[in-house]
Amino acid sequence: MLKHRGFPSRLPGTDFQFTVRRPNKAGATPLLERKRHPDRKPADRRADAGFVEALLTCFGDAPFERGNLDAGRLNWLLGREVVPAEDPFDPASYEALLKVDLGVIQRSFPDVLAKFDIVDDPEDDDEGADQA
Repeated sequence: MLKHRGFPSRLPGTDFQFTVRRPNKAGATPLLERKRHPDRKPADRRADAGFVEALLTCFGDAPFERGNLDAGRLNWLLGREVVPAEDPFDPASYEALLKVDLGVIQRSFPDVLAKFDIVDDPEDDDEGADQA
């Protein structure tokens, strides 16, 4: 199991876990998409936003290995902000590759994405090149 050095272990000041310390002896907990209801507690929404921010800080829009990232926290974002980066995708593997979906993050967590200089639309890059 790859340990992501520099990735926060939890949301600061809370017990919302972002990483696990050691691999599960029975194998990786399978990832599955969990439905987020609009009436979730504000603390849960802050944990999701903090986790998305940590993902963008550590990996940007590049694919990353699941490694020691907490399955419970990933499940709240899977299929929306975090998507498989490989086909076939093994949800029960620590080596599974994932990536963030910037378009969904822009809609779900615009305040988080505003902190980063990541361009989601390749056409924006072409316009700047024409003016140079």
